[in-house]
Amino acid sequence: QKECSPAENYTIDKRLGEGSYGEVFKVKHKILNYTRAMKKIIRRSKNVDDEKEVQNEIFLLKQIDHPHIVKIFEFYTTKSAYFIITEICNGGELFEKILSEGSFSENHAAYIMYQVLSAVYNCHSKNILHRDLKPENILIDRVDNEGYLSVKIIDFGTAKIFEKDKAEQKVIGSAYYIAPEVLEKNYNEKCD
Repeated sequence: QKECSPAENYTIDKRLGEGSYGEVFKVKHKILNYTRAMKKIIRRSKNVDDEKEVQNEIFLLKQIDHPHIVKIFEFYTTKSAYFIITEICNGGELFEKILSEGSFSENHAAYIMYQVLSAVYNCHSKNILHRDLKPENILIDRVDNEGYLSVKIIDFGTAKIFEKDKAEQKVIGSAYYIAPEVLEKNYNEKCD
């Protein structure tokens, strides 16, 4: 793949967040003027595993077309970083909303869970295992007039294609949300 910087097509509007991988920015297309999110993943000096993880995330996101999973539009690579351009969700993380609200009504919570489960079912039907579902990886796309949240799952950096009836053994996930069977190194898609 040839090296190309997103700066050729996009200007950075503002920084949206940061993780262990790098940063996320709100960007605007220079000519067409639409807004997107840009995930910047720092390259660690010729680390082949990093390249595989990024290529894997892009490959998996291209397989998925679901209203509650973030869509990927473009991918750029430079000597110092990888850049993934996706649709933008302006409402922030579900985690932050949970902290600010304290709790949701049963109907509002059920609507969020319906969207998440629908997205997870879609992934599993394509043999895609997310492996890091948590409120921090669910973004709020919009809020309707009655306060119902439309959400999208993000961050497929630890996702993988799984084989039916074959147990996974690699321990991957976030400490507060990881399924017990993952810690036992004997799990399948149900860990999501």
